[in-house]
Amino acid sequence: MPQKILHSVLRNTHVTLDMIKWEHSFLTLPFGLTGAVIAANGIPPLRTLGWICVAMVAARSAAMAFNRLVDADIDALNPRTSIRALPAGLLTRRFVLGFTLAASALLFFAAWRLNPLAFYLSPLALLIVCAYSYTKRFTRWAHLFLGFAMGIAPAAAWVAVRGSLDVRVLIVTAAVMFWGGGF
Repeated sequence: MPQKILHSVLRNTHVTLDMIKWEHSFLTLPFGLTGAVIAANGIPPLRTLGWICVAMVAARSAAMAFNRLVDADIDALNPRTSIRALPAGLLTRRFVLGFTLAASALLFFAAWRLNPLAFYLSPLALLIVCAYSYTKRFTRWAHLFLGFAMGIAPAAAWVAVRGSLDVRVLIVTAAVMFWGGGF
């Protein structure tokens, strides 16, 4: 019995890694860390950097899993995406929903560990990064919104370091938004 459980956990871990594309989870880290360095006028404390990294990877992982969940039926119809974990039956909707909720909870916990403003704004950040999944359905400007979802990383890290938001970091946010939107 323990071998069956271990096999199931390892299989789901491998499939989950394929589902959320870990390299994409780390895509916005340089932008967030840039915001943190600017906010701190140097290198922020390691504790702060650590929680920023946890929050950013958790937010991006939640958003990617949520995207897979809401697009599962569409993905099943497309030969290129029908091999993804949900349409292929490698993971259940319940598992992906649980993963999404766990990653969201980790984001909220990391934000709580950073400061009150980061915690209060974390649901808004999660809403922004998850909303991209729906923008594809009603606008051809979905990539600009995806750029915005990536672009909030420097502002979020600024809030994590300073406990406030400053208009100056919005220049970096705009730059990342237009860079990401260019794809």
